[in-house]
Amino acid sequence: MPVTVTPLVSRLQLRLIVGVDEGGNPIVRTRSYANIKPNASDEAVYLTGQDLAAFQEHDLESIRRVNEFELSEEE
Repeated sequence: MPVTVTPLVSRLQLRLIVGVDEGGNPIVRTRSYANIKPNASDEAVYLTGQDLAAFQEHDLESIRRVNEFELSEEE
């Protein structure tokens, strides 16, 4: 059964270290930016994440891209 994959939306997430807990483990918070073009290159999304991280008060842990797709059966 062939399946068609259709890109729907993409989000950029910055994971920021906002402190440490009593055990010395990092406390991480996520900032999400919606409506990233699904066809934007991974490099462009990463560079945008780096640029946005420069404006953050907290240290950057990681940059993530979250993509959503629709799967449908080809007819």
